[in-house]
Amino acid sequence: MNKIFSVFLLMTYALFFAQEEKPMYWQEIQEFKKQNQEDPPAKNSILLIGSSSFTKWTDVNEYFLGRTIINRGFGGSRLTDLNFYAEDLLSPYQPKQIIVYCGENDFADNAKLEADVVVDRFKAFYKKIRKKFPNIEVDFISIKYSPSRTHLWPQMREANKQIAKFMWREKNAEFIDITRIMADTHGAVRKELFVEDMLHMTPEGYRLWSIVMTPYMK
Repeated sequence: MNKIFSVFLLMTYALFFAQEEKPMYWQEIQEFKKQNQEDPPAKNSILLIGSSSFTKWTDVNEYFLGRTIINRGFGGSRLTDLNFYAEDLLSPYQPKQIIVYCGENDFADNAKLEADVVVDRFKAFYKKIRKKFPNIEVDFISIKYSPSRTHLWPQMREANKQIAKFMWREKNAEFIDITRIMADTHGAVRKELFVEDMLHMTPEGYRLWSIVMTPYMK
């Protein structure tokens, strides 16, 4: 009887943990692991880490011919997600450069979030990068001003300002400002660079990003 009860308990625990909700973006991270097993990542590559503006840049290698790009943008990730999955996002790779685009969704999740909080989240992730890669180039692409999120632009501008100052003080680090090239001659954001949701970009938007990014890329 005791053996039967023990087996029942084991089956119950197994079922419970099998049904346990996985952390957000867990599946995407598992997919990266699968890709790395099937096609080991090249050394001395340029590693892109960040949110959906990278996730949807599926043809990024076509914009930077002659360079090896590994795109590890996932979902609509936040800087909190980058910090949570830092080990999985960094340890499998031996890049010569890391470029980060993230932070926009942190504000979208909480419209009252202050810029300082997002800046601290980026600094925490930057510290994790530096612990593993002390000397490589690390760059941050400025948070873009998506037309669908105009109510968040003040915090985004302040976050960009603070992160820019931080990166300028760091060695082998750059702040890549893509906001100017996405604006017209009057300083207004060019809505034609965005798809219907006014959040994600058209191929022309990515082409403009590549123009700004190219001089910074190893």
